[in-house]
Amino acid sequence: MKLIDKITYGLLSAWMHLHALLPFRVLYILSDIFYFLVYKVVRYRLKVVRENLSSSFPDKTEKELRQLEKKFYHHFCDYFVETIKILHISDDEMRKRMQFENLDMVREVTANGNSVLMLLGHYCNWEWIPSIALSFNDGTFDKMGEIYKPLKNKAVDELFLKIRQHFGTICIPKNDTLRSIVKLRKDKVKILIGFMADQAPTINNVHYWSEFLNHDSAIFTGVERIAKQTGYIVTYLDIEKIKRGYYKATMRLVTTDPKNEPEFAITEKYIRAMEKSILRDPAYWLWTHKRWKRSRQEVEQAQALMHKR
Repeated sequence: MKLIDKITYGLLSAWMHLHALLPFRVLYILSDIFYFLVYKVVRYRLKVVRENLSSSFPDKTEKELRQLEKKFYHHFCDYFVETIKILHISDDEMRKRMQFENLDMVREVTANGNSVLMLLGHYCNWEWIPSIALSFNDGTFDKMGEIYKPLKNKAVDELFLKIRQHFGTICIPKNDTLRSIVKLRKDKVKILIGFMADQAPTINNVHYWSEFLNHDSAIFTGVERIAKQTGYIVTYLDIEKIKRGYYKATMRLVTTDPKNEPEFAITEKYIRAMEKSILRDPAYWLWTHKRWKRSRQEVEQAQALMHKR
């Protein structure tokens, strides 16, 4: 890490640790202040959020879309303060605020030693999901972890790795996914690995399209390919926000026999489950990312050019 990155890391780390020491009631006061600054003053990615919401819900009135927009930004700011709080939160407090259900189903289907690929999305507070390790502290798995995309800023990346690995899970860089999973399988390590699969794949990795939130959407199929190669069980984590600072996540089985699933069936089951979660309460999905920035025609043209080279 360069000197400037070390200085940035030190300053950010000190601020975040002080922030994390604050009780939740104070953190939510800060969140309300952040909401005003982010939404009203900075207007952070407001154009993107509005375009995404209006195109996803064409039947909603302008008033309904604005209400949804405001609720999203309130939650977005809550997500920020809650994520930093991970640095100073007890295991008991975390268990109380992030509850996991249907874990006995997972224990039952993995009793033969098989591993699990867990699909989820940028919904509710996904940074709290690694606390699932506290619920699987009975030896159900040898290791638990998540696939992540390293951040460009080394200092910020180090801090987020510290947060994400706080509960003992491991973080596997996106580009090392298959290699790492193959090695763990070869070493007979029983694992549970989480995948955030609701973002658009890179152009060269677009293999499947489906209707998602009123859009013709390119869908990430990497987890399906890994599942078919390894035979690992696939689950979906259905997350709900119960109230401010409290969530419930339910494990739902996608398949125990991925190798015999029709092509793209696993991917389609996931996208339908993810859509159902979002439609239950749309404000809790990450509307700031440009999920639909390229049409099918644009992607196919770009792929055709790539193949000619």
